[in-house]
Amino acid sequence: MSAEPALTSHIARTVELDPLTLYQLLKLRVDVFVVEQECAYPDLDGRDVEPGTLQLWLSRADAVIACLRLLTDPGDPAGGGPVRRIGRVAVAAGERGQGHAGRLVDAALAIAGDQLCVLDAQAHLTALYARHGFAVAGPEYLEDGIAHVPMRRPASGAANDE
Repeated sequence: MSAEPALTSHIARTVELDPLTLYQLLKLRVDVFVVEQECAYPDLDGRDVEPGTLQLWLSRADAVIACLRLLTDPGDPAGGGPVRRIGRVAVAAGERGQGHAGRLVDAALAIAGDQLCVLDAQAHLTALYARHGFAVAGPEYLEDGIAHVPMRRPASGAANDE
């Protein structure tokens, strides 16, 4: 039996990506959201090319197997600083159930640090995000025919300044 190729984690701004990696990231998102979940929506929404946007992904043998997009939104309406937004979390069908989404969320939260972090979770995935400190922050709603809930992980402020 041959060993499975090692898992490699990556972080980059979209403009730093080589064409093949960008293609693989976008293809995974389309495969999961547009094809598998049958949601015809504009994945290319302009946010990937914003200066503060980061792409996080896992690869195995140079193939992208999971991805996440981390955005910087304008300041918190409650008067705080910038808000980090997690989105476009996708894992290839054959790679699910191995903790890949959780690894990417951990990496995104490490980048977010003490900042408020928000996301719009598919309702059946709220427990995944709750394990990372997120709480439901509003009522369930339908987006592209799939139930979603807004979630947030509060800014930790000075609690980590010890």
